[in-house]
Amino acid sequence: FQTFQHYFKQINLRSLMMAESFDFEPTIANILEQKELKWIFVGGKGGVGKTSVSCSLAVQLAKCHSSVLLISTDPAHNIADSFEQQFTRTPTPVKGVPNLQAMEVDSSPPEEGMEEVFAEGGGSEEQHNLMRSIMKDVVGNLPGLDEFIALTNIFKIVDTHHFDVVVFDTAPTGHTLRLLSIPQSIGKVLRQLVQMKSWMSGIMNSLSGSLGMNNVNIDYIDDLLPLVERLDKELKNPDLTTFVCVCIPEFLSLYETERLIQKLTALDIDTHNVVVNQVMYPDRDSKGCPSCALCAARTNMQKKYLDQIADLYEDFHVVKMPLMPVEVKGVPMLQRFGKFLQAPPDMEKLSIHDLVKDL
Repeated sequence: FQTFQHYFKQINLRSLMMAESFDFEPTIANILEQKELKWIFVGGKGGVGKTSVSCSLAVQLAKCHSSVLLISTDPAHNIADSFEQQFTRTPTPVKGVPNLQAMEVDSSPPEEGMEEVFAEGGGSEEQHNLMRSIMKDVVGNLPGLDEFIALTNIFKIVDTHHFDVVVFDTAPTGHTLRLLSIPQSIGKVLRQLVQMKSWMSGIMNSLSGSLGMNNVNIDYIDDLLPLVERLDKELKNPDLTTFVCVCIPEFLSLYETERLIQKLTALDIDTHNVVVNQVMYPDRDSKGCPSCALCAARTNMQKKYLDQIADLYEDFHVVKMPLMPVEVKGVPMLQRFGKFLQAPPDMEKLSIHDLVKDL
């Protein structure tokens, strides 16, 4: 508990900074009601149920929007297993869910688009290949460029298909934080490159001239900067972007969730929803005690962390989702899970088996 004392102080300060008083109900309905919201990231520690939450949230959003896109940026790409359907790198309609499409995205080295760096004509194919290799070493190794290109490709797809809202099923915390910090860091690098452009252009043109090639065009750097600034601006706009944190009531998950929220706050990215997954509601005997020793031990352990979550995130919409007796996969189960995200079941009155008995 001492580990969180420092965070309690920071969270209290965060609460004091709230300009108005809100009633933070345990629901994601606030996200569904925010019609201007365009970018919704769902993330947290690995193995806490991010995919179940993101898929269920996307299914609910498809009921109140005409066009929703679910994107997996996790290299594991679990959304295919959740919907029991294969997806590719292009938006594909989700079977059984009108208005919802899904796709899988990998951040990969910037192999495409290098031809625009060169003027047409001049030089052999071998010379072009050598120059292309040099440019990829110079530009392609910028920190975070792979993730930046993945983000820009996503923005282009969304602009082309006119999706109302996009839900990201993200990779575990570290990779996701790097992805979200890319526009800010790449922006700084590009601004420096713009200032150095005339110097760089002279060097590259001298090198290309010695190879018998036309001049190298690096004006594309100027074209990238507005796109980076747009990415950064939209990610920091709470009317357009929010982050849903997913955790389970265990120490490592809670610790990582707090670290995630602290970093999102530093990046000026809005977050006001926490989903606590896999909360145990064991069957009880006639005396009201858990019917098995393991269930009792797990329930007591979780209670300690649930109490800490209540104290830490009193200015968040905290949804406690029960540990389901069946896997959360397939459209009917995702619809049911999404319904519980909006209106969590009263587990004082219901058995865990009541939640899925009609499925």
